[in-house]
Amino acid sequence: RSNPYQTNLLRDGVRRYLQLPADQTVLILHAKVAQKSYGNEKRFFCPPPCVYLSGPGWKLKQEQIKARDLGEADFRVCGYMGLDSMGSSLMETQKLSFEEQPDAKGFSCAKALYISDADKRKHFRLVLKLFFSNGQEIGTFHSKLIKVISKPSQKKQSLKNTDLCISSGSKVSLFNRLRSQTISTRYLSVEGGAFIASARQWAAFTLHLADEHCTRSEFPLREGYIRYGSVVQLICTATGITLPPLIIRKVTKQYAMLDVDEPISQLHKCAFQFQGSDRMYLCLSTEKVIQFQASPCPKEANRELLNDGSCWTIIGTETVEYTFSESLACVREPVSPVPLITALQLTGGGDVAMLEVQGEYFHAHLKVWFGDVEAETMYRSPKSLVCVVPDVSAFGSDWRWLRYPITVPLLLIRDDGLIYSSSFTFTYTPEQSFIPGQQVLSDIPQDSDKLLDSIHQEFTRTNFHLFMQS
Repeated sequence: RSNPYQTNLLRDGVRRYLQLPADQTVLILHAKVAQKSYGNEKRFFCPPPCVYLSGPGWKLKQEQIKARDLGEADFRVCGYMGLDSMGSSLMETQKLSFEEQPDAKGFSCAKALYISDADKRKHFRLVLKLFFSNGQEIGTFHSKLIKVISKPSQKKQSLKNTDLCISSGSKVSLFNRLRSQTISTRYLSVEGGAFIASARQWAAFTLHLADEHCTRSEFPLREGYIRYGSVVQLICTATGITLPPLIIRKVTKQYAMLDVDEPISQLHKCAFQFQGSDRMYLCLSTEKVIQFQASPCPKEANRELLNDGSCWTIIGTETVEYTFSESLACVREPVSPVPLITALQLTGGGDVAMLEVQGEYFHAHLKVWFGDVEAETMYRSPKSLVCVVPDVSAFGSDWRWLRYPITVPLLLIRDDGLIYSSSFTFTYTPEQSFIPGQQVLSDIPQDSDKLLDSIHQEFTRTNFHLFMQS
């Protein structure tokens, strides 16, 4: 553990951070699969990998650098993105320039990345390197694994090949390419509270499988893989805006197939019919999203003729988010590797309660903090940290009179004071017998200290509960 003087200084800083977090977040959005390029062709990743910068810490850091580097008038964040096998040469990567959006987030995308047939890997990651315009390195960030495919599968998908199937609750992107021209690609997106077809930005949508007999107001979600003919709902992951219930249809040569019941695969062509409508489909018209009425086929009742704007390509997407705060650290060292917490596992209880923090990119210079209390931390591997759970009394002298749960955020803090926040919390919960409403101490005897000590022993022996906030 840190020495007491350093810990007290750091604890004061952590308290200020918890009251007013000055976080910097790097969000990478990308597709789950990438189609390989053959020969001299370049099949650019579609949708293109996107990077968003958000959080008040970016502006704070800019002000610090401007104050230090007086000659830096044109301050900005820039970066490079490439595949993880590439060398250090920036010629092999794509330069990213960030533009500020109306919501104050920085945005950029890598439109010209591809994987050639000379690369024999089945999976790869994207690598993002960020810098300030004065040359100071921010850090290196990785995407999640991307599966390489040769072309969209034309066979009927089997649930045995689940890595190409799309499951309920997963995230997808939808794009439309008129007359198969790359330049005409439009992505389903959300802007100003409305659905649009954007040539620049794409949104990730959570695709939920639903009960066919439900109404829009009551939309019970189901688990399983999405099949053609299913009723689904698309929910924008960034805004929460939803489309009405839709029936997803397979598209073959611009016809919606009404009798196909098979799992949906990556990069399949599909159409979305509004449930309960008379052949009305989700359609784009330039940048607008409209409804299009399909034409029936008199000779083939199981088909309906669509227009180009009603034929969408579906692909699974991934999101990885890195959050850190330099508010307590005045260092020029890169913030990477930024640790990611994925799970918590508690063992023991009382004075020997141990918490294993599981995730990625851990190292020996990290300490686990429960709110503003540092925990004794042991580094086990890049995927595991183990710490001693602090006694609840560490959160203040009023612990003896506690009758309700205490929930504290879990933080990882680097030796130099760099803070990595997480979506995980830790909750101390009193015994049921000591929950408010029960008069535990209505008659306090003279030896009440012994009673309180016994209460505390029971409290710390069994009452540690974990939950994750999504």
